[in-house]
Formats: sequence, structure tokens, C-alpha cells
Amino acid sequence: MSAAAHQERILTVLQGPHLSEKSHYSAEQNQVVFKVRTDATKSEIKQAVEVLFEVSVESVQVMNYRGKVKRHGSTHGRRASWKKAYVRLSDGSSIDFLGAE
Repeated sequence: MSAAAHQERILTVLQGPHLSEKSHYSAEQNQVVFKVRTDATKSEIKQAVEVLFEVSVESVQVMNYRGKVKRHGSTHGRRASWKKAYVRLSDGSSIDFLGAE
């Protein structure tokens, strides 16, 4: 993979923050939760967070979620599977999604 293609992939790894009650509790332990691409690796997630938010990352934990099977009448369907990453930031680093000062 060329350097330009790798840089472009790094910029598309993060799909957005995952805001939930559990993610707010983990923010107290200096962790941030992101929804990421299903084919992303831990090292790619770490590079993406460091490049996009200019912080240093200590560790990354990844969880895969299978899509639920849903029914609408007699039709069966399935929600898309997705991946969530818990990113632990180094001491002194923080990410503010709201932009409040």
C-alpha cells in the first residue's frame, strides 16, 4: 500500500464517537469510545486518533458487535454488524467533542 493510500485509510478508520452512558463513565478513566470500521486494526485506530486529535494514545481495546436479527411482519432482516474501540489516552491528553471551553 502506498503512503498516500495508507494516509487516506487512516483518515477513514474512525466513523465517529460512540456516546452512551457507559462511554461517559469510561471518560472518567481517561478513555474515549469510537465507532470504527469493521476491518480496522488496533494500530490503525491508534494512528488515526493520534493524527486526527493530536493526542498520545496509551492503549486500544476493540469489541465486535453482531447485527441483530429483526422482523417486520413476515419479512426477516438483519442490522449491520459494527465495531467499537475503547481508546485510553495518556495522562494530560483529552478530547472534547462538544468544543466547550
